[in-house]
Amino acid sequence: MAGTLPTPREPRVNPPRTPRELLLHLFQQAVAAADPLAVIAPHLPAPPRGRTIVIGAGKASARMAEGVERVWPGPLEGLVVTRYGHGGATRRIEVVEAGHPVPDEASELAAQRMLALVQGLTPDDLVLSLMSGGGSALLSLPAPGLSSADKRAIHRQLLRCGAPIGALNTVRRHLSAVKGGRLALACHPARVVTLVVSDVPDDNPAVVASGPTIPDGSTPADARAVLERYAIRVPSAVQQVLDDPALAAPQPGDPRLAGNEVRLIATAQDALEAAAAAARACGCTAVILSSSMEGEAREVAQVHAAIARQVARHRQPAAPPAVLLSGGETSVTLRGNGRGGRNTEFLLALALALRGMPAVHALACDTDGIDGSEDNAGALLGPDSLARARLDPRDLLANNDSYSFFEDLGELVITGPTRTNVNDFRAVYIAA
Repeated sequence: MAGTLPTPREPRVNPPRTPRELLLHLFQQAVAAADPLAVIAPHLPAPPRGRTIVIGAGKASARMAEGVERVWPGPLEGLVVTRYGHGGATRRIEVVEAGHPVPDEASELAAQRMLALVQGLTPDDLVLSLMSGGGSALLSLPAPGLSSADKRAIHRQLLRCGAPIGALNTVRRHLSAVKGGRLALACHPARVVTLVVSDVPDDNPAVVASGPTIPDGSTPADARAVLERYAIRVPSAVQQVLDDPALAAPQPGDPRLAGNEVRLIATAQDALEAAAAAARACGCTAVILSSSMEGEAREVAQVHAAIARQVARHRQPAAPPAVLLSGGETSVTLRGNGRGGRNTEFLLALALALRGMPAVHALACDTDGIDGSEDNAGALLGPDSLARARLDPRDLLANNDSYSFFEDLGELVITGPTRTNVNDFRAVYIAA
């Protein structure tokens, strides 16, 4: 397809010649800046006197495990879980694959095996916890007394109603046997060092993968408030778990977690700064709007369209040629039954907001290489996209069918799994 992207780690030899090439180049540089294999080494602790156990969950966990194996000087063993198709080649750390965004039996088995792996450790041992976005679904074990079916039903309802990732993870933590610091308790008295590839706004490490080794301080009352806010049907078993103080997650400051550390190794801001540097090298002014944008994808598109018009008409906040960059995670409230993710929905709404405005091009992609549940990372948009369209964009947007719009135009961006995840990447280019 026209938007097919080479592997994100393949260096570009020739400078980009067209707006589409420029946007793909910026995305490539953003993903490369978040490559765990390239950035993990400086964040590793010194080897312990005892054993080193690696555990992990997320779309980047296999790549992180590869990075640890490449440089770790001593004995090493462990288990990480990643999304189907996101695995890697490791020798000492086992990589298993499981379901995402809805947990499956493999997710539960991975959690059970991980809990067993960290039993019986001593203060001389070290647990390296490799956490990245997607880990909430990939490492999933219901709290005692709760069925997997009940937990999945809650999860699906929250996804369908467009709840932001923070709200979703608050509920996940309090219905889990491993999240919210519970896995760290199982490692006690070993020291736990958690390395994080962040896909969440403001880079709160306790939120990434719902913090299996990091307590976040939220309470069952917070989870109940989320369920009430989104009018989620709550089975009695879920209510009983939230009402049982014995099942509450550990809080920050718990003495059993003293001495544990958390280190951020890659963030959305890192990716945006790399893209901004690449844009400047190509002769463009780069404006980073935010690394933590949230909200409905189609509403975020309206904001980007307004800023692009300001640049084109008034040369503010920068004169063309300029690139507007943003990260974070938007949400999509499902109103129809079409195909597409939040990045293509953003672009389709942006196309309608710009109405074919000349000289404005855009790209929106998920840095993990998968936008929603389809095969694309995102898509490209040009000033001619609406004019070339054979499908009605308004009908498609109403049906949440943005994938079909860009598939018909040949403007999907296909990367395959990148094995990192610092969430969405958006670039709007305004030519001179």
